[in-house]
Amino acid sequence: MTEKNTHFGFKEIPISEKTERVAEVFDSVATRYDHMNDLMSGGLHRLWKRYAIELLSVKPHERILDLAAGTADLSRLIARNLSDEGLLITSDINANMLAIGRNRLMDAGHLKPIHYAQINAEQLPFQADTFDAITIGFGLRNVTLQDVALAEMYRVLKPGGRLLVLEFSRVKSPVLKSLYDTYSFKVLPILGKLVANDADSYQYLAESIRKHPDQDTLKGMMQTVGFRQCRVANLLGGIVAIHRGWKIL
Repeated sequence: MTEKNTHFGFKEIPISEKTERVAEVFDSVATRYDHMNDLMSGGLHRLWKRYAIELLSVKPHERILDLAAGTADLSRLIARNLSDEGLLITSDINANMLAIGRNRLMDAGHLKPIHYAQINAEQLPFQADTFDAITIGFGLRNVTLQDVALAEMYRVLKPGGRLLVLEFSRVKSPVLKSLYDTYSFKVLPILGKLVANDADSYQYLAESIRKHPDQDTLKGMMQTVGFRQCRVANLLGGIVAIHRGWKIL
């Protein structure tokens, strides 16, 4: 039996290769990641993240897992709302990104109650019913087996717990889509070359957005693994979407 393929941007590659290929991308962009995010979005990504955490409504005592945390923007916003009775686990599959995120959290004075873990979202090393909330910001599209990862998130959430997915999504307006495609495939790789000396990685990141499930498809995937009361909030015409779902038994 031949190995199945998956997408890496617009390319088709064996499933077994994707995790390593994605790791190479983020190893390459890690040190310039935040600067590029500000340039690419005009700083809007910070507003999107703040709004997402407002929707999460963190309570001081909660146990929260931040997956694909990267440079820890969501983790910093979450940590502000936690007391010493709460717990935040900041995690990423990429060691370089996780190290940068940890340093940024420590520089911001967030020393506890935060733990750090290098984690693959498809194989969460936690017991069932552990967390009150899970977040994953701009990371789900880089996960090879997204349905497996969503099922794992559902498993480790407590009954009544919620998942929040912040991710690029499908643009609704044809006019905006045309402008967005031009920016993504013409301007973004040039920025990647000039600022990060890496046009190829930013070409992949633009392509990965187009291969990511659209709003309704991702909502359906969440429902399939068990999430209920799933909600979708589109930002900037659907360029970004926030998906939320609850574990209700």
